[in-house]
Amino acid sequence: MTSSDLTRLSAEQIHEVLIRKEASAEEICREHLKRIQQQDPEVRAYLTVSAERALEQAKKVDLRIAEGGRLPDLAGVPVAVKDVILTRGVRTTCGSKMLEDYVPPYSATAVDRLEAEGAVILGKVNCDEFAMGSSTENSAYFPTHNPIDLTRVPGGSSGGSAAAVAAHLATAALGSDTGGSIRQPAAFCGVMGMMGTYGRVSRYGLVAFASSLDHIGPFGRTVRDVALLLKAIAGRDPADSTSADVPVPDYAATLEDGVQGFTVGVPKEYFEGLNPEIGDNIQKGIDRLEALGCKVTSVRLPHTEYAVACYYIICTAEASSNLARYDGVRYGFRSADFKGLREMYRKTRDAGFGAEVKRRIMLGTYVLSSGYYEAYYHKAQQVRTLIARDFIEAFDEVDAIVTPTAPHPAFGLGERIDDPLQMYLGDIYTVTASLAGIPGISVPCGRTRSAPHLPVGMQIFAKHFDEARLLQVARAFEKSGGLENGSDQ
Repeated sequence: MTSSDLTRLSAEQIHEVLIRKEASAEEICREHLKRIQQQDPEVRAYLTVSAERALEQAKKVDLRIAEGGRLPDLAGVPVAVKDVILTRGVRTTCGSKMLEDYVPPYSATAVDRLEAEGAVILGKVNCDEFAMGSSTENSAYFPTHNPIDLTRVPGGSSGGSAAAVAAHLATAALGSDTGGSIRQPAAFCGVMGMMGTYGRVSRYGLVAFASSLDHIGPFGRTVRDVALLLKAIAGRDPADSTSADVPVPDYAATLEDGVQGFTVGVPKEYFEGLNPEIGDNIQKGIDRLEALGCKVTSVRLPHTEYAVACYYIICTAEASSNLARYDGVRYGFRSADFKGLREMYRKTRDAGFGAEVKRRIMLGTYVLSSGYYEAYYHKAQQVRTLIARDFIEAFDEVDAIVTPTAPHPAFGLGERIDDPLQMYLGDIYTVTASLAGIPGISVPCGRTRSAPHLPVGMQIFAKHFDEARLLQVARAFEKSGGLENGSDQ
């Protein structure tokens, strides 16, 4: 096996290579660090590379192998972590000048659980500032480029995570998903990206954007990799009161059970006004599931049309509250030029936050203000209940729901950065699951016919805490070959 092959292995393959002693964990880690050094100046996925920490963890894995100890499934697997997820001793900026020099004294529960399984954390990857955006162009440092076409965005806000996996700069990655920020970049970059049920994965150590919507979830190049990561990070956490005390199954154990007899719902609301190249691929993906033994039926999700407005009222309101802590008093950036406390607050927040964060804080403060709370925030919460009810009723009839992940493929860098409304509308197919709290995954579903033949993502939903069934459907589609050759299949 050549050294370059080591960066193209799945987590499952790395496990086999280590068991057979065809390469060491340290060798695998060093090859990834070398590739980052060579390729990342073009992709720009990483904000911080923690080489010493990664090599130290890799050597622990090799020592464990030498001593004959049991090797966990993720031992030696190189993982990138989105820079809104805390890592003890490693700079965590949230893509913001406000936290440019912040080094947390503890790690997120998800990171601790991965490292307990022997995963090797390579570093922190770029994201939209405080996870607010759909293109990773809102980072305070630089935009990340899509490895499929460097002139295009990788999606957002977890664009750095998706790009790192797609460019073989990490085997897998952690991202965060508030309204589609794992699933949409996964679709744009042609990789797997999953958001579990709200509460399935602890949010402890995830820097809060919108607390009732935030999730931590995995990226991978295969469904099995995603299943292995989710199993490692899921489960009740006493440090997070919103984490669910629900048993975590062995997702990988049921992956090959097949989908014969499953009923898959297709909501017509998600196909109205859809880019034809996206729609054609998704329809072919649905046809493939039917050929695998699924019964395909129509379902109604009638409140979908209100989802984007509902989501942006709720998420901005919660962001306004969560970001109030960044005032220059205790930690983070503080303006050096001020007279008095109020001026320090104003100048610190003006210089520390970017345009999109300021926009969302202002919107959120407005919808929570006296006289507007009932008309906007309270009403949005009522609509959220209706959207969740739509899914609950649909899952009484079907095992899974299939939709496009995004209404369009990856767009050009700079193309939409000055049009926030167009950015927001691009979240139409992902925010519904976030509002309902159900799990969702985006799987590659061919490419567009026209050059440069960009990846298309198919989104699969399941009912609350039914991630095992969701992964079964995704694996069956992947195993069948998906739409490997693009939309001409």
